[in-house]
Amino acid sequence: MNSKSTSISLADLENGQTGIIISMHDGKKASKRLADLGLKPGSEITVRSRTLFSGPVQIEVNGSRLVLGRGLATKIIVKLK
Repeated sequence: MNSKSTSISLADLENGQTGIIISMHDGKKASKRLADLGLKPGSEITVRSRTLFSGPVQIEVNGSRLVLGRGLATKIIVKLK
């Protein structure tokens, strides 16, 4: 399988993996807040650190590092780069 065409949730990316956001399955308020932080479809995102199971995910987007809860990270769908 060609990994460049694979779509997975942000929570499933491994440390150091990069992807492009293709969609977000969350509410209107959450989408606006995430967009204000630079997380929107088309944005390149890199996982810097994640814990196993239900812990938070540390990401980098547009030169900024953010920490997202696992629940929110599962709602962000990315295409592997």
